[in-house]
Amino acid sequence: MSYSDISSHSHSTPRHTTGYLAAGPLDGPLIIFTHGWPELSRSWRHQLPFFAAMGFRAIAPDIRGYGNSSVYPEHKDYSVECAILDMVELHDALGGTKAVWVGHDWGSPIAWGMAAHHPERCHGIASLCVPYAAIDRGYDVTVPLIDRSVYPEDDYPLGQWEYMGFYEENFQRATAQMDANAKNMAQLIFRKGSAEGRGLPTGTAMVRKDNGWFGGLSAAPDVPMDEDVITTEDLGVYTEALQRNGFFGPNSWYMNHQVNAAFFDTLPNAGRMDLPALFIHARYDYTCETVDSRLAEPMRTLCSNLTETTIDSGHWMAQEKPMDVNRDIAKWLFTVVPELA
Repeated sequence: MSYSDISSHSHSTPRHTTGYLAAGPLDGPLIIFTHGWPELSRSWRHQLPFFAAMGFRAIAPDIRGYGNSSVYPEHKDYSVECAILDMVELHDALGGTKAVWVGHDWGSPIAWGMAAHHPERCHGIASLCVPYAAIDRGYDVTVPLIDRSVYPEDDYPLGQWEYMGFYEENFQRATAQMDANAKNMAQLIFRKGSAEGRGLPTGTAMVRKDNGWFGGLSAAPDVPMDEDVITTEDLGVYTEALQRNGFFGPNSWYMNHQVNAAFFDTLPNAGRMDLPALFIHARYDYTCETVDSRLAEPMRTLCSNLTETTIDSGHWMAQEKPMDVNRDIAKWLFTVVPELA
């Protein structure tokens, strides 16, 4: 199968519209992939045909604020709880049978949340880069887990999460800088990982110090596209969607830390999870840094059936190292959920 075998769809209810991509047999077991900032369903273009060829009905929605899904005008509309309600509606429309949920970046709290709040809808959960019970619980949980040997508290009070503080303090400036040139922003952000940055402060830690993502620049600089992560066609799709919808929705995901934490706190048993779970570490992701820091510790405490793997990749691992990601997910699936084989 190839990308040409993927079809586009849309599902609407009175409260929300979700655009999504689909591949594979209609009667195949569901595997649903949720993307993060500032991506699209297209970010899973390497996973959809792979799992479709294995017999799954593979689905990748545009999360609210992105692509062909509904866009909303207020920060409060971009909480994890809102997105989970979207996924429940989509899941019902797809038949409601148990699914495997796979998330990345902000899509990870959505996938983790489906497993935690709606375990009856899940065979299991896989997450790339973002562990359970961390970002989805806000600063009170994530800040104590920062590696202070890399981020001294006096210099980086929020560690690698300084950029999130900038969103909260200067949302309009952050968003205007990105909206000024969506093409350059996409070219800049989608880059492969490198071993050279290990143990050093990452760029996201500098955003508050620099008063913006690009310092004194009003827009993202023009840098060469990283062809190891995206193609010219991919860049065009990302650019069109980000120009059409703007960065207000994507950036608003960073404005609901307290709301998300309160939603997590509604879980029974302090959020303990017994479903099969896979976490894939990205060795060269220095923002969601889980290899050397303690960021994954809450997940290890709460997940009783956890498998962990590590891929030599940056943050955008589903696009940078797709075959490695596909291999790890498939191996885990057929080990812990053998009835799907």
